[in-house]
Amino acid sequence: MLKPQACQFSSTKTILILPLKNPFINGSAFPINPRRPSFNKAPNNSKLVFFTRNIKAVTTRTEKAAGVKATVTVKQTLSSRVYLGLNRGLDDIQDLLGKTLLLELVSAELDPRAGGEKKTIKGYARQVSKEKDDVKYEAKFEVPADFGEVGAVLVENEHHREMYLQEIVLDGFHNGPVNVKCASWVHSKFDNPRHKRVFFTNKSYLPWETPNGLKKLREEELKVLRGNGQGERKLFDRVYDYDVYNDLGDPDNDLNKKRPILGGKQFPYPRRCRTGRPMCKTDPVSEKRTSVLPYVPRDEVFSDVKLLTFSTNYLYCLLHGMIPSLEGAIGDADRGFSSLTDIDQLFNEGINLPLQENKGFLKSVMPRLIKTITETDDVLRFEPPPTVHKDKLFWYRDEEFARQTLAGCNPFGIRLVREWPLKSKLDPQIYGPSESAITKELIEKQIKGYMTVDEAVKQKKLFILDYHDWFLPYVKKVRDVEGTTLYGSRTVFFLNPDDTLRPLAIELTRPPMDRKPVWKSVYTPSWNSTDVWLWRLAKAHVLAHDSYHHQLVSHWLRTHCCTEPYILAANRQLSEMHPVYRLLHPHFRYTMETNALGRQFLINGGGIIESSFTPSKYSLELNSLAYGQQWRFDHQGLPADLISRGMAVEDPTAPHGLRLSIKDYPFANDGLILWDALKQWISEYISHYYSKPSFIESDEELQAWWNEIRTVGHFDKKDEPGWPDLRTPTRPH
Repeated sequence: MLKPQACQFSSTKTILILPLKNPFINGSAFPINPRRPSFNKAPNNSKLVFFTRNIKAVTTRTEKAAGVKATVTVKQTLSSRVYLGLNRGLDDIQDLLGKTLLLELVSAELDPRAGGEKKTIKGYARQVSKEKDDVKYEAKFEVPADFGEVGAVLVENEHHREMYLQEIVLDGFHNGPVNVKCASWVHSKFDNPRHKRVFFTNKSYLPWETPNGLKKLREEELKVLRGNGQGERKLFDRVYDYDVYNDLGDPDNDLNKKRPILGGKQFPYPRRCRTGRPMCKTDPVSEKRTSVLPYVPRDEVFSDVKLLTFSTNYLYCLLHGMIPSLEGAIGDADRGFSSLTDIDQLFNEGINLPLQENKGFLKSVMPRLIKTITETDDVLRFEPPPTVHKDKLFWYRDEEFARQTLAGCNPFGIRLVREWPLKSKLDPQIYGPSESAITKELIEKQIKGYMTVDEAVKQKKLFILDYHDWFLPYVKKVRDVEGTTLYGSRTVFFLNPDDTLRPLAIELTRPPMDRKPVWKSVYTPSWNSTDVWLWRLAKAHVLAHDSYHHQLVSHWLRTHCCTEPYILAANRQLSEMHPVYRLLHPHFRYTMETNALGRQFLINGGGIIESSFTPSKYSLELNSLAYGQQWRFDHQGLPADLISRGMAVEDPTAPHGLRLSIKDYPFANDGLILWDALKQWISEYISHYYSKPSFIESDEELQAWWNEIRTVGHFDKKDEPGWPDLRTPTRPH
């Protein structure tokens, strides 16, 4: 049967003469039209067709090919505008000849005679218009009526330079245009002549629904994206492969910048994208660093718009220029600020900048941080928090300290106290007694007999920021770095009757070291002139710990690092036409490029993190420790995260199906609204394609994707709990 999009009829008319007794009577299959002329004489361009009673249906028509026009939209980029040289001249000649892009239409059907794929229909696209950033190319095809539905378009770029294809529209089919969304870079054929780019139409198919004519192409395209794990990746490559984090150090330039490999038994870590760069001479297990950004697959690189709003190289240089200025403002970088007045000067008087140009750039990229950069001299002033305008000493206060645990930069840290006494899970033979120095008597004294500790735990009134076990193994190592100090910390809060938190006690711990026994000290709110400052300094340590956790765990680890394996596996195992791939792809955009920039400038040896954070060169080892201690896949969703921390319990009668342990928890209150909206939309989307649970289990691509995430991307966690079986469309419990 002919596909409707490839059917077009000639103008030849067909007259049906039926041997019926009363043809065209009311109620028959062919209602009579009283105004229709009689068939006394057939027109010259008509055919007479006679039917016998034994013939049930006869169609006669003269079939002809469909004239199809392909319109290709190419986005001009910054690099294409400054493209000069001999190759540019050769490309201009190709444009004049009308041979810029070679397109091939691929049928979704097999050839019924040969049994294989039908021959593609080829045509060159020529430039027809240029308007702002869009360049239009057109190609014309004659598509035979028996060609079938177009399932994909192959593209070969005849230029010497890559092009960014936005979309292809095929117009001229009987049932309307065929749209092909590209949004992808197409390499020059001179870079890689063996592989033409494949773009499938916008119709999604589960693996078993794939039209026969596209099955082979679907499999071959995934093989290209997986690569062979060999050689150094080139800029135009689209290969997604795995590697450990062995590119953070730079021992060839400075042995002090040698860093351990993250990923493995000693330092468990997610996997990153493989680049294939050569190894260092001084450390053969470390990948050699260069001034060029690490490879990421071509379509993961920032667009021009993103690049303009995230001018990374310039921002990197600017921040590195600021650090010496900040150190100069401090006076002694190893000792820190000499007084609170020195900190105030960053907001009031400012610091001198080393840069002479583009003063407005820093303010434009960090408007919430930078207050002003004067035009008369290179002075930078930081923007104070809005609360300073109401209360200059707000950050002193216990109420603000407690509020920030729920509505500050890191609302992921706070947990419900579920048992008493507080205990460490670390080896007591190495780190000292496991029981906390925060005693029951001390807590009951702070809550002034309002209730006992046992009652407070039972009524869910006690909460904790617990960075004891995370930091304690690295306290000695960090303290050995000149000018630094570190403690393990625990901070206990009480939930007041008005649903606000009040800090009760802070414990700072130093493990046995340098022939000294374990040291633990507990600080509580006080009005004594000495104790009040000890309490404030203890709070400062906790806030620093919370800031580390935010940047290294909540942000880098959970948001960026742990997500990269999902992206790699999706591109390696899910076809572009898979509905789950099309669901996830927009949310993955730019993550890998951001991560590569982070490895180059932020988390590398001697980078921004090590230069700015107290753990210094041990910052990423602590990151690995947090991954090993804290990360579980089944706790990453917001409801599961809240439940795992004791910040909510399931309750079908409550909004969003959860009852919060603290009603005024902005992160949870606002986040659950977004979570429910996303969950509803995604659930409907998935249910549309997976109408039966068995479809999930029988989807080979989906199962391969899920298995690769666990066994390759998160290899160091593959045998730990928290990985649900992928069997039903609903969220596993």
